[in-house]
Amino acid sequence: MLMPKPDQAVIARRAELAQALRTIVPGEGVIDTDEELRAFDCDGLMAYKQLPLIVVLPETTAEVAAVLKYCHANNVKIVPRGSGTGLSGGAMPLADAITLGLSKFKKILDIDFDNRCVVTQPGVTNLAISQAVEYAGFYYAPDPSSQIACSIGGNVAENSGGVHCLKYGLTTNNILGVEMVLMNGEIVRLGGKHLDSGGMDLLGVITGSEGLLGVITEVTVRILRKPETARALLIGFPTMVDAGNCVADVIAAGIIPGGMELMDKRTIHATEDFVHAGYPLDAEALMIVELDGPESEVVYLVSRVEEIARAANASYLRISESDEERARFWSGRKNAFPAIGRISPDYICVDGTIPRRKLAEVLERMQGISEKHDLRVANVFHAGDGNLHPLILFDANVPGELERAEAVCSDILKLCVEVGGVLSGEHGIGVEKRDLMGSMFTEDDLKQQQRVKCAFDPEHLLNPGKVYPELHRCAELGKMHIHHGKLPFPDIPRF
Repeated sequence: MLMPKPDQAVIARRAELAQALRTIVPGEGVIDTDEELRAFDCDGLMAYKQLPLIVVLPETTAEVAAVLKYCHANNVKIVPRGSGTGLSGGAMPLADAITLGLSKFKKILDIDFDNRCVVTQPGVTNLAISQAVEYAGFYYAPDPSSQIACSIGGNVAENSGGVHCLKYGLTTNNILGVEMVLMNGEIVRLGGKHLDSGGMDLLGVITGSEGLLGVITEVTVRILRKPETARALLIGFPTMVDAGNCVADVIAAGIIPGGMELMDKRTIHATEDFVHAGYPLDAEALMIVELDGPESEVVYLVSRVEEIARAANASYLRISESDEERARFWSGRKNAFPAIGRISPDYICVDGTIPRRKLAEVLERMQGISEKHDLRVANVFHAGDGNLHPLILFDANVPGELERAEAVCSDILKLCVEVGGVLSGEHGIGVEKRDLMGSMFTEDDLKQQQRVKCAFDPEHLLNPGKVYPELHRCAELGKMHIHHGKLPFPDIPRF
């Protein structure tokens, strides 16, 4: 098969940028051949791919600042990229932009047990932080299923959660500070090792901003003492409605588990075949509830959850007797995504959040959406905080199936908003949900959000085309500039 001839204008532009960038990032830090660029053509949302114009892999904050300063002066777009595990297309390249990869920022800089924090570069994996402090009895609480591969910088960009976010919070609840580079090349610090900063919550603005406001080059995270005791319950139900009701009953009883996860029958079978965790194959729904804390408290809460589950028509109940058994319970949930990959050529992982009281209703209506589009859906989600992760199974080689999968995603996300939920719990908007933003926000809402974007990046050079279905010129919104390392904000009316 003959490859298409390279576009001469692209070749010329790539050569120009490569020459300039190699003066900033020496050695092998600039990638400019089609073969090597293909490794960066998508993130975890692999249904959509685009070859980047060029990739640059700096190793220091000074190099990042110099790259951004050059791009700002020459009107060059930048797409920041962490480990590429994101599931909303937030790191998907642009054909006319530089992809700025931070994979070489992989050092833990400081472990401070006195202040219970770790200072780390953004390319360090989520799990590596816990592994670095576990010898002293500490850990980092947010634990996305991809924690073995996803980077802490990407976690900040997407405000990632995980199975234990119900009790311990998302990334935003577990970071103390960041160092970041603005689009004009200025380096700023927000927060630090202290618990709270005075003034506006700029750290909260940056967390979850999906690479639209700056490039993070250092993160200070909060670490916690490992709980004295942790036990998990594996609970099967004859229907998903029973399981949903049990979730609501546990929370209504004032119990906040360390983790609370649900899987449907399709996911139960796929994960059991994959990791052999000992799941009951006759259950229509399977819930994992983990309780942690002082031993006496855990013993009491386990008995209360057992009582609530049996009252909610549980058909199977098993309580972990050791840390090894508890880890085995979780192994299926942690491997649910790769397990589903064994039963379907392709899938799209949806991320939406709903009020817990709507769980049973939404699951029932999702079944109707699945039947409407004639595609299978496997459900696995953070039940305690209502964060759904339906997996839409399809085959991209079958004409029309990708389009039908996109329609299922769209219908599910619109349903989440309809019942009082939101478009994303932790995966972000990216390109996947960009065109659905109007279902959740008014035009005035979106303009208000873009005023913040304009304060950081007036020329819209950072990750353009993501999050917002339409970009407004800053002059239309009340353009402002960042200067002298300060971050002025527009005079946004208060509601």
